[in-house]
Amino acid sequence: MYYRLSEGRLRRILRRPQRSEVGIAPETVALMCRADTKKPSEIWLMYQQVGKKKKMISAWRYPGISPKGEPIFIPDDVLEFLTNKKR
Repeated sequence: MYYRLSEGRLRRILRRPQRSEVGIAPETVALMCRADTKKPSEIWLMYQQVGKKKKMISAWRYPGISPKGEPIFIPDDVLEFLTNKKR
């Protein structure tokens, strides 16, 4: 509700994304679809493959246009915390 995203919109992004990239969380995929509004923005959906099903993890609006294919910078201390928490 916060990002004004309906369930149908997220399913449409899951079925026909305009761009797909590796997610920042381990074993996830991030999908993107442009939002046709007056201001340029994108809608992102992160999911994880669980067996034959796709489990939606998160969805958000990104203001503007994100750079293609560049890995997102995660500080070393945060990455270490996330890696240790997984174990």
